Amino acid sequence: MSPKPKILVIGSANMDMVIQSDHFPAPGETIIGGEFSLIPGGKGANQAVAAARLGGEVCFISKLGQDIFGQQNLFNYQNEGIDCQFIGQIPEIPSGVALITVDKYGENTIIVAPGANHQLLPDDLDKGRRAFEAADMILLQLEIPMETVLATVNLGSALGKRIILNPAPAGPLSDELLSKLFLISPNETEAEFLTGVKVHDEASAKKAAQYFLQKGVQHVIITMGASGAYLHTNNFEGVLPTDKVTAIDSTAAGDTFNGALTVALGEGKDLVYAVKFALKAATLSVQRMGAQTSIPHMHEINPFQ
Repeated sequence: MSPKPKILVIGSANMDMVIQSDHFPAPGETIIGGEFSLIPGGKGANQAVAAARLGGEVCFISKLGQDIFGQQNLFNYQNEGIDCQFIGQIPEIPSGVALITVDKYGENTIIVAPGANHQLLPDDLDKGRRAFEAADMILLQLEIPMETVLATVNLGSALGKRIILNPAPAGPLSDELLSKLFLISPNETEAEFLTGVKVHDEASAKKAAQYFLQKGVQHVIITMGASGAYLHTNNFEGVLPTDKVTAIDSTAAGDTFNGALTVALGEGKDLVYAVKFALKAATLSVQRMGAQTSIPHMHEINPFQ
């Protein structure tokens, strides 16, 4: 049996407060919702959990408060088999939280209060340098300070590591940062924000991808919801479709996709295979409620065709 790929995830950790409703309230409107759930979330944590469940040996660098949410999240990560030695806890700032509303179509709106996530600073990366050195793949997002994102990319690049950036939530990215990425994986909305190209089909996705390629990004994936994902790599350009299913909650679909993708690449799979695998995992996740509660395990995807 080959060893598990070593995946380093740097990013946010939240507790999600989720309310189901028939529709989203208009400004000033109060509506009666349905079921309420308290579910561990945060893009970084979601991706770390996805990578762990789908075959990776995961180390997670993050920041939590010393409140009840922070303690519960840390317990959950340890139960997933994630290496938590570089997760800091600070007493004076609460853990991050997200307020999420999910409508009857499975769409969601999310407001995040970052809390301790904004205290994840470059010094924390120095403490975890040996995790960088051991990693086969590095995965990060944009729910942490940009200075920490830049420091991650610079350190990972200096060590010759393959870095995947999921640019969510979308924010300005420097040419220097882009030039050091192995892969970038925005969704349609994030791709439009970063490139100015409204992505709605394969042709527009290709145009947006060219922006990133010209900046020095080696490979580009643009996730396109129920349409699948556009991939531009050395030997393939085009949309890889996904299975048609009825979505219940799309909250962690992108995070599941990125975690699965990173594991497959860490195992040495090619990008076409890795995207197909990631789409399978994300499709399973949208058929379940919540963030980490929706992320599948490896046995649910095998045998993978």
